[in-house]
Amino acid sequence: MIKVGIIGGAGYTAGELIRLLLNHPDVEIQFVNSSSNAGNKIVSVHEGLYGETDLVFTDELPLDEIDVLFFCTAHGDTRKFMESHQIPEGLKLIDLSMDYRLKSDDHDFIYGLPELNRRAICHSQHVANPGCFATCIQLGLLPLAKHSLIQSDVMVNAITGSTGAGVKPSTTSHFSWRNNNMSIYKPFQHQHIPEVKQSLAQLQEGFNTNIDFIPYRGDFARGIFATLVVKCDLDEEQLYQLYEDYYAEDSFVFIIHENIDLKQVVNTNKCLLHLEKHDDKLLIVSCIDNLLKGASGTAVHNMNLMFNLEETVGLKLKPSAF
Repeated sequence: MIKVGIIGGAGYTAGELIRLLLNHPDVEIQFVNSSSNAGNKIVSVHEGLYGETDLVFTDELPLDEIDVLFFCTAHGDTRKFMESHQIPEGLKLIDLSMDYRLKSDDHDFIYGLPELNRRAICHSQHVANPGCFATCIQLGLLPLAKHSLIQSDVMVNAITGSTGAGVKPSTTSHFSWRNNNMSIYKPFQHQHIPEVKQSLAQLQEGFNTNIDFIPYRGDFARGIFATLVVKCDLDEEQLYQLYEDYYAEDSFVFIIHENIDLKQVVNTNKCLLHLEKHDDKLLIVSCIDNLLKGASGTAVHNMNLMFNLEETVGLKLKPSAF
């Protein structure tokens, strides 16, 4: 059994991660760390887990008792932890924050998008999980980048549910503000764009075009629905073949000829992609669950790869019928 520890156990991504790991046949959760909730039962925070676990939050960190440590921490806190703690040799790390997503000589974290870096993840010790928007956007563009077809700016509009803002209430996440409402934030300046560009440059030599990204806040709880527009000379049939070939060995990305909607992916680890050609423009529709494929589901996918397990173990989740 793979023995797991989790740091930052009280947030939405941690709750989803705990749910997945409790039902994973090859995993045993050793501890869930949360200083503010130490001594309280997990279900006092993650109420959907009633009847699933008797685990209690702890403020202890028995790192020598686990095989892999998940960081569900705020951005900046993983780096602080790494600098202030002695990490046991051989302990695998999966970081869900953005601290180590960008390549640098000062760390050895592999960027953890399996559809891009599967082989490297399989042989890695430390993995940086991608951002949710970044995952949704990259999966829509990677096949084009592989064939050096992104030669013009890419326009992206994407709407996310309120869980994307985290568990701590804010002025833009309260129900009374979010319900029956929409707004944009961080236009052209979202923090996930650098990792998207990094991945595209990994596949397309000399990539140097803009990703013009407008993020929207939606009045629903979970999911990301994105539309991407880029100029492309290939016809629709050629594009579908290109995408199907790229994702032929990937378990969670599906190329759909009919129009798609968000409910098809919510509560799953799937990404659905739909393509349409309009004159010289390619429209790509991409949707994922921000907490699963955009966070905890990919983290478990990465763990499966790092421990040489079949990649879908613990992740065969089905969407709600309604």
